[in-house]
Amino acid sequence: MEIKYVPTICPYCGVGCGMNLVVKDDQVVGVEPWKRHPVNEGKLCPKGNFCYEIIHRDDRLTTPLIKENGQFREATWDEAYDLIVSKFGEFDPNEIGFFCCARSPNENIYVNQKFARVVIGTHNVDHCARLCHGPTVAGLAASFGSGAMTNSYESFEHADLIFCIGSNSLEAHPLVGRRLLRAKYGNGAYLIVADPRYTPTAKHADQYVPFKTGTDVALMNAMMNVIISEGLEDKEFIEKRTKNYEELKEMVAKYTPEMAEEITEVPADTIRDMARKYAKADKAAIVYSLGITEHSHGVDNVQQTANLAMLTGNIGRLGTGVNPLRGQNNVQGACDMGALPTDYPGYRKVMDEEVTEDISCTWGCSDLGCEPGLKIPEMIEAAYKGDLKMLYITGEDPVISDPDVNHVIKALENLDFFVVQDIFMTDTAEYADVVLPAACWAEQEGTFTNGERRVQLIRKAVDAPGDSKVDWEIFCDLAKRMGADPEQFTYESAQDIFEEVRTVTPQYAGMNRERLEKPEALHWPCPSEDHPGTSMMHVEQFSHPDGLGIFAALEEKGPMETPDDEYPLILTTTRILFHYHAAMTRRAETLDREVPTGYMEINTEDAAELGIINDEIVKVKSRRGEIEIPARVTTDIMKGIVNIPMHFRECSANVLTNAAAIDPRSGMPEYKACAVAVSKMEGGK
Repeated sequence: MEIKYVPTICPYCGVGCGMNLVVKDDQVVGVEPWKRHPVNEGKLCPKGNFCYEIIHRDDRLTTPLIKENGQFREATWDEAYDLIVSKFGEFDPNEIGFFCCARSPNENIYVNQKFARVVIGTHNVDHCARLCHGPTVAGLAASFGSGAMTNSYESFEHADLIFCIGSNSLEAHPLVGRRLLRAKYGNGAYLIVADPRYTPTAKHADQYVPFKTGTDVALMNAMMNVIISEGLEDKEFIEKRTKNYEELKEMVAKYTPEMAEEITEVPADTIRDMARKYAKADKAAIVYSLGITEHSHGVDNVQQTANLAMLTGNIGRLGTGVNPLRGQNNVQGACDMGALPTDYPGYRKVMDEEVTEDISCTWGCSDLGCEPGLKIPEMIEAAYKGDLKMLYITGEDPVISDPDVNHVIKALENLDFFVVQDIFMTDTAEYADVVLPAACWAEQEGTFTNGERRVQLIRKAVDAPGDSKVDWEIFCDLAKRMGADPEQFTYESAQDIFEEVRTVTPQYAGMNRERLEKPEALHWPCPSEDHPGTSMMHVEQFSHPDGLGIFAALEEKGPMETPDDEYPLILTTTRILFHYHAAMTRRAETLDREVPTGYMEINTEDAAELGIINDEIVKVKSRRGEIEIPARVTTDIMKGIVNIPMHFRECSANVLTNAAAIDPRSGMPEYKACAVAVSKMEGGK
């Protein structure tokens, strides 16, 4: 009997915790935290501790499946490939779309987007960053020139003040939450948490600021109004390192704390107090997550955090910065790899003719075109209208995770041909014409890039079950069958692919296998092999060509859908500690036992007015659908707002959410604010 420990990275959130998979008799039987790993230092959250429970489940996909007469039958790879290739040939490239997988290694994602562009000839390539941190990519790129976290997690522990807005770190990113607690309790940092819910994170705050969901712009404009009017801005930083300050100053002048109080429901004196504390701190860090991005003005929200940081000179120093906490384990890497309809690898723009020519030369192809492709919501809408004919989804589950699920299902049913590549028969895969079995993260080599831009190795622990294959192998097989240049789609290993990634992704150019073998790995940008990597960005200058940060003067817009007499409450959605996207954590028996189904949080006053008692099954209805769900009556949420975790198919929050409310700058749907009505069930007490 041999027991071995295989170092790898957790497959859940974007924190990127190190772990050892414990392998006995060719089975992963447990997890041991990686004690030397700099991200988590030997600690794991519940999801990480029990991630191994999904690897050897009996319901893993092990053979290709083809749907005939409404039923799936087992098929050979040759049968599945032949069918898919024939269907690719029936449609115009712009009638075909691809969803890449942000839980898959960089190497798989790179080959996926390359296949879509080189073999199929479409830029209709996207992934779930569109539905979580698309506004971060767009907003921070507009403000700073780079759409990524500015500092490292370790940097938080050097802050004098941490302003946490729209992030419940202790549940959604627990090992970052641990850093925040160490900053507060160990180093004396002052913690401000602004959130409509009194979350586990908020309960540790020195100052908890409840505010009306969707009013982030007004709140931060008023903070900047106070900072400027009281002369607390960093004049030297503004003069030397930024532009457009006068436009910002003029805009925020009208956003007095009293005006913002009317919009946000935060007392004017509280706004003044938090603004002063933030501005007067020597080192102030901003931490945010989906609470500010998943809005129809998500890019504006993100740029407001950048405005605050530049206004006070809190950028480019240890303990400062603007720090988005990424959702999925490799959502940062998926952006880096070019799984975006507007960007090639390394954020090189599709619309730039010189870039497209250079990429075409590197990939040995022609006519890539400079017209950006469709974003995920646009592909769903095009499928619904019949303009998108074929969709190929790898490792995404839009029937659970996308807004207005009923609309999504109708769109998928309207496709002429639909392929899903995954490790389980997901809710989305049920609608496919062909389902391909993929290897999971423990069954392959590669790299993940975490939220602090740290590129880390994952290592193969066991073989994939049955006939399942690694994603990049599947795309290479298809490419060769379609007559693609074999030199462009022949790789011996994930390492071969990574070497190619380095040639087209400037941020990764200096990374090699030897350097990544170290526990600390490397942060991008790392432009050369003698470069140490970059844990802290924008130290001397920003990433714009002129080196200057750009202030953005932004008006408060608020949610697109607001309460009325018929739908008087605002719904927001969240993640919880024990669950992630349902296809994985709900198959981990230990995690599923902890929280076996969903619930709706409702304020005690709202519940009393509706005659609702704790644990009662209620009906929640929006303009798009309705669900039945247990109520949790609590004072931990503001009056007028209800909250539903997004993980549970039997009471899916995304049956209710609004796919029509879209951020025009990033394509982000407004998950965090839609109008709903809550009522007792017929015959209920």
